[in-house]
Amino acid sequence: MLQSAYPVFRVESAAAARAFFEPLGFEQIFEGSASDDPYKPDPCYMGFQRDEVIIHASSHSGDGAGGAVVVIVVDDVNALHAEFVAKGVVIDLPPIDQTWGVREMYIKDGQNNALRFAQPLD
Repeated sequence: MLQSAYPVFRVESAAAARAFFEPLGFEQIFEGSASDDPYKPDPCYMGFQRDEVIIHASSHSGDGAGGAVVVIVVDDVNALHAEFVAKGVVIDLPPIDQTWGVREMYIKDGQNNALRFAQPLD
């Protein structure tokens, strides 16, 4: 039986992952570095969570490539957009009604990974 899945974003660094996810309201829930040296935090494997959504991020060279897309279903895209704008988050595509029946907003990180926040249209 399938239970859950965690998308993994390939990131430039642990610092870049935190800089992307934290303004979006994601909390870092774990971090595993390949080094015990605090001055060399990378490569690193991390997890971020907001509400029920968990996304992993890795700066290990073998963990994928940039350009991943994760669609996150939300209750209110417009409210989320207002929250992010107030925090100074760069929005790649502001809320728009799509022909496939959702209202979406896109945000990308420096590795061209994208979060697509989608609200089903009635």
